[in-house]
Amino acid sequence: MPDFDSIVIGSGAGGLACAVALAQAGQRVLVLEAHEVPGGWCHSFHLEGYKFSPGVHYIGELYPDGPLRRIYEGLGVSRDLAFFELNPDGFDHVRIGSSDFDIPKGRDHYESRLQQRFPRQAAAIHAYLERVEAIRTELANGVSTNGLRQALKTAWRLRNTLRWGFASLAHVQSRHGLTDPTLRAILAIQAGDHGLPPSRAPFALHASIQGHYFGGAWYPKGGAQALPKAFVRALRRAGGEIRLRSPVSRILLGPQRRVTGVRLRDGCEISAPTVVSNADPGVTFPHLIGLDQLSPALRRRIVKTRWSISGLSLFGATDLDLPALGFDSGNYWYSHTTDLESSYPADIHRSADTPFPASFLTFTTLKDPTKKAKGHHTFEAFVFVPYAPFRPWRNTHPGNRPAEYLALKEQLHQRMLRTLDQIVPDLSRHLVFSNLATPLTNLHYIHGTEGSFYGTEKSRGQIGPFGYGIKTEFPGLYLCGASTLGHGVMGATTSGLAAARAILHCPYTDLLSAGGPELRLLSAPRAETAKKSGALVSE
Repeated sequence: MPDFDSIVIGSGAGGLACAVALAQAGQRVLVLEAHEVPGGWCHSFHLEGYKFSPGVHYIGELYPDGPLRRIYEGLGVSRDLAFFELNPDGFDHVRIGSSDFDIPKGRDHYESRLQQRFPRQAAAIHAYLERVEAIRTELANGVSTNGLRQALKTAWRLRNTLRWGFASLAHVQSRHGLTDPTLRAILAIQAGDHGLPPSRAPFALHASIQGHYFGGAWYPKGGAQALPKAFVRALRRAGGEIRLRSPVSRILLGPQRRVTGVRLRDGCEISAPTVVSNADPGVTFPHLIGLDQLSPALRRRIVKTRWSISGLSLFGATDLDLPALGFDSGNYWYSHTTDLESSYPADIHRSADTPFPASFLTFTTLKDPTKKAKGHHTFEAFVFVPYAPFRPWRNTHPGNRPAEYLALKEQLHQRMLRTLDQIVPDLSRHLVFSNLATPLTNLHYIHGTEGSFYGTEKSRGQIGPFGYGIKTEFPGLYLCGASTLGHGVMGATTSGLAAARAILHCPYTDLLSAGGPELRLLSAPRAETAKKSGALVSE
């Protein structure tokens, strides 16, 4: 008898969702996590007494009967979760050059605010948002696109997605009559949530993310770590097990390349007829399976796979009274110009005094006041940069990087501070702590290929029916996570449930029968003033 029915490699949102669903169905489930804490991109960490959550900044579709809310309540994890709602009048604040705009909760409210700001583009705005809503609805209806043949069979139900979904965001904007550069930039600024510029982002990708937040945005109380904590508790209640500091070195195969279990780095072997890898395909196939075991087609695919953009992450604390300056729980998106293309990625070879062309900034203590420490507010900021310049140091280790790397890192650190001063005047002079992470940090802690933020690049040839599916060419091996059905908390969680459904051969609704309590939704504090010292509000 095998040791377990299913082994899940990695405890990201997808892996934990799959594990909980399998355990609640009666399986003996083991989750193996290489890191000392669970969560993958959903984990939190402490630096100098401050808590940071690098991969979760807001989550949508938690309104009553919202898709993600149904998942949390259906899996029973809602009993251990609570969320603060971000400012509904501006959960995303946008600054394009010197022009400011707030993205509010509610698609109709959003449309009305855009039309008031750009009255000559009113009809185009309506047509564009109608298209976003249509594609979002089609994708949310649960129509599977794992295979092109299956997608074509449901062509009518996917008519907007098939007609517009694989065109670029820039193309769709043009075809819908959006001509104002600032308006186009506002509607495209959330491309930072998938990491592709308007000229390359498939419209279905952008529409699914834009629509994900039509009903508002929330942040987990206690930070991102609240998500894996709740899932681990649900897993253990169902009889499942998780082991930390347990890196997998090999997925074991038997006759006909059927999965038989895994081998840990310490040599221990654990048997199971089913293995679910929450690691990305660039780790799963070449390293955990081995290139010699892959079919020629899969080897070629791995070589050709493009990985999503990487970036710099700045974690800091400030003694500024942010609410008094007009800042609130919303995120702050900044671009120096209406041309967003130069931000994907930014050129890193500039002087320390040169701001980056764009950035994302969020004040986590304004989203969740329980995170405030030492009387200071914490923030997290991000800039897209390429992985290639950091590749020469990929085999070095934290705390022992060469001087050339450290010099580059300090230069980039200063550039990020100059950039943030464009959003919060004098923020750099009011720091009490700051620490910069690079693509090598992502590679070390998350094991994301090329330090990617979002797994595989979600470009036209790598999304939907052209992306990595849940099932693999190895019987008993399944994939989940950001490189499969979708990225972010929602995409990864859904992929985990898709893997569980494929393993159990059951309807999707059967996975959500735990009957958890109603999810607790709280309100984040509001700013005390409307606009001071550069805080962003609608004009």
